Amino acid sequence: MKKQLLFSLLSIVSVCSILTSCGGGYKGEVNFKVPEGGFDTTKDVTIKFYSTMGDTLQKTFNSYLEDFNEIYPNIHVDAQFIGGYEDVRNQMSTELAAGKSEVNLAYCYPDHVATYNNAKSVICLDNLIEDEEYGFTSAEYKDFVKAFYDEGKSFGDGKMYCLPFSKSSEVMYYNKTFFDENNLKVPDHWFTQGNNDETSMEYVCKKIKQLDGDSIPLGYDSESNLFITLCKQLDTPYTSATGEHYLFDNEQNKEFTLKLANWYKDGLITTKALYGSYTSGLFTSTETKRCYICIGSSAGASYQDSDQFEVEIAPIPQEDKNNKAVIQQGPDVCIFANKDPQKVMASWLLLKYFTTNVGFQAEFSMKSGYTPVIRSVFDNEIYKEFLAEGDKGNLQAKSIKVCGEQESAYFTSDAFVGSSEARKQVGNIITQTFAEPSKINTIFADAVKKCKG
Repeated sequence: MKKQLLFSLLSIVSVCSILTSCGGGYKGEVNFKVPEGGFDTTKDVTIKFYSTMGDTLQKTFNSYLEDFNEIYPNIHVDAQFIGGYEDVRNQMSTELAAGKSEVNLAYCYPDHVATYNNAKSVICLDNLIEDEEYGFTSAEYKDFVKAFYDEGKSFGDGKMYCLPFSKSSEVMYYNKTFFDENNLKVPDHWFTQGNNDETSMEYVCKKIKQLDGDSIPLGYDSESNLFITLCKQLDTPYTSATGEHYLFDNEQNKEFTLKLANWYKDGLITTKALYGSYTSGLFTSTETKRCYICIGSSAGASYQDSDQFEVEIAPIPQEDKNNKAVIQQGPDVCIFANKDPQKVMASWLLLKYFTTNVGFQAEFSMKSGYTPVIRSVFDNEIYKEFLAEGDKGNLQAKSIKVCGEQESAYFTSDAFVGSSEARKQVGNIITQTFAEPSKINTIFADAVKKCKG
């Protein structure tokens, strides 16, 4: 009962936080301009930063913070590490709704920024990025992985509201030992196209089921990612940041959802929600029931490792080789408006330092499993040595290398108030249709209603 009450209270707070009538935090000039005289290095300024870093990553961050303070000794950073991404969002929502937030920067997902934007609490970064003295040089700008950078302007108005801090994607882990023993080909697309289509996921999973009737050949951790990725690969409507937001109730999406439901009926696929845990547990299982393919986060490679068989990693299947799509994930950082422009300037200098620092991006990647957001890290000698370990069995290094192979296919969905609910509901569509495929029309229609409600 206490947990239910807490969830209800957090839900109320989250709703209030997206309503400007709830007060919000300081609502400054969204299009922040560098103050006359720039950043004042003669006066101390303290800024607060909310993130989700664990102990190991905190130590890495603090180490480079010391280097940052050698450049800017007057900037004092109060770095607070708060649970997970949703915990940061809930904390910010609570503070903004109460009008008492003193936070200057925070880890965020784009849909979180959309919520903060509704209260006009997040600054637009464009003027800072383009400033001749404090902005990015041409080389720094070009160094960003384009898809990671562009996520910061996925809000429908073309403006930049956050920068990528570190990223992950989805990759396909498979039991190479089993594949080799049974002469199976690695699937590179989803649905069977004609007879003996040996590289379709559908064909491979059916073959695995014939070889091991107790198995569930494919585990896919995120139902939402599965739906959204197929929308992107098949070029079917999902959502839009402007106009009518919720576009996913269409015949094309119902068609592929029903195909997947048939896979589920035949025991070919499961997901995190259906399995009851991350499907890496099914992939590495030594019990009778297991899966031989697992699609999950590139940052979670260590959980896919096994001493019972050889694990290999490949890019996720692509239904259209001319329209490749792989979802990108991981934290961005936004800066909140503040009546003191020096706090905004200090926040920007901190964010710029950590996103463009090759040493930090390399070390953070090696310790977290996330992919660096700037390309120059891959030219770093220490990082090259780390990636080379992928050929010697380091699964995390190999996962990051595969992510690099998928870079041109990265995408992010439009962000708006309600985009997180859309993501939740399309995940529910998968699990509900798997259970009751005959109710697919009602399931899709109800999902849209819940989004709009």
